[in-house]
Amino acid sequence: MNLLLMILGAVLASVLVAFIIVKYLPLKLRWIPSILLLVLAIFLGSKIYNGIMEPIKFSKEKVEKYAPVIQSLKIIRDAELKYFEANGKYTKNKAGLIQFIDTAQLALTETKTIVEKVNKGGGIIVDEEKRVTDTIGYEPVLKYFKDRDYKNMFKVPGVQGKEFEVEVGEVAKVQGLLVPTFMAQTAKKEILAGMNESLVKIELEAMETDQIKGEYISVGSLDEVTTGGNWPPSYDKKDSAKKE
Repeated sequence: MNLLLMILGAVLASVLVAFIIVKYLPLKLRWIPSILLLVLAIFLGSKIYNGIMEPIKFSKEKVEKYAPVIQSLKIIRDAELKYFEANGKYTKNKAGLIQFIDTAQLALTETKTIVEKVNKGGGIIVDEEKRVTDTIGYEPVLKYFKDRDYKNMFKVPGVQGKEFEVEVGEVAKVQGLLVPTFMAQTAKKEILAGMNESLVKIELEAMETDQIKGEYISVGSLDEVTTGGNWPPSYDKKDSAKKE
């Protein structure tokens, strides 16, 4: 809007200067407004260029700021999933979750089918298949977080002294069945502090599928059973490439 008003103002100023030149200014002095118009044209051109480039620059910089934040949220999610695997629930105890990674062991199980003879009575014995799960060993949770900065996973990258908000809850998946849930999030506004305010405002209202929706970057949910994040797939491409 400001750029549009500036362009309209420059056009009106140019028309006014042209009218003054033709109507009142002697021929020998007409070089003065010509220089002024040239300066105005250069100024306007630079403003138009900046107006076009600013959103492009903003889009690139926000991705650079969001990427490490999302990586930290992925570590938190993976830690919560391992905690759930071991305990059947999630936790909002940040120090406890870090300690869990450092010290906990996960059971390794093996499920096999065995055949048992079952007496049905009257001298009738039949073979019945039964699935049995046995614990065959244990593995440290720490192996899943090798080369990942889980010790600092709750610190929001780029925001001094800020930690992710972590909450746990329950959702009724079907009547009478409560399923544990968790959510970790942080405000986008704090991550984008110091950037163009009008573009930040637009970013906080983003709802497009290729954008991080809403005012927060988050993973999980307290309202539905999900462990996904609210960022688009483009932020997961590097992780997919590493796995390949």
